[in-house]
Amino acid sequence: MGKKGPKRHLKRLAAPVRWELPRKTHKFTVRPLPGAHPMSESLPLLLIVRDILKYADNRKEAKKIIKMGKVLVDGRVRKEEKLPVGFMDVVSLPDANENYRVLFDRKGRVKLYPTENPDVKLCKIKNKTVVKGGHIQLNLHDGRNVLVKVSDPTKAEEDVYKTGDTIVLSVPNQEIKGHIPFEVGKLAYITGGKHVGEIAKIVDIEKKPLHKTVVTLETQDEEKFKTVKDYVFVIGDEEPVIKLY
Repeated sequence: MGKKGPKRHLKRLAAPVRWELPRKTHKFTVRPLPGAHPMSESLPLLLIVRDILKYADNRKEAKKIIKMGKVLVDGRVRKEEKLPVGFMDVVSLPDANENYRVLFDRKGRVKLYPTENPDVKLCKIKNKTVVKGGHIQLNLHDGRNVLVKVSDPTKAEEDVYKTGDTIVLSVPNQEIKGHIPFEVGKLAYITGGKHVGEIAKIVDIEKKPLHKTVVTLETQDEEKFKTVKDYVFVIGDEEPVIKLY
């Protein structure tokens, strides 16, 4: 017997718990293609058009809207109905003059919120590498790579971007408009754990050898909690650099 390929279908009852989706109305739903965002933390574009924004009554209508180029993700027309759309992505419908940003609610569900800043998005630096010519390539949380040209990458003043920092990126042209370091005093959005969806200030960062970095944060109500660095997404100083809600 030959190797089995990836499953093409997804039962609604088996869909990720982060999907806000009726489970018993139909047997199957759309399985997103592999992409920059994990399936558990993203939604297929078709589900956004049909089930979340309700611009279509059925799959056929939703596919037609998408294939006609009526839906933009991060400023670009996307015609793949199974495209995984995830955290901080911007979904735009120019004909309706509507723009939404993908965030998590307090239950960890993937949700769309109206945004006034559809031309920018925040991207977390997951990794960085030095590429040909001595320039620095930033590998971002949404799968994209951004090249930063420097004259000398060994100079500390030129290598300002660190893993865990956030950059403010214009879309779709990918110009860096700002930089938020991952450090004490910064405001952060929590992307996982029991405090998912909360905004809090970083008050301490514990770097432990052979262990994940633990971050202590404080909410506006002066409640302190700890979480791992992977769940901390810096978004500004006293206020988020862009309006999230």
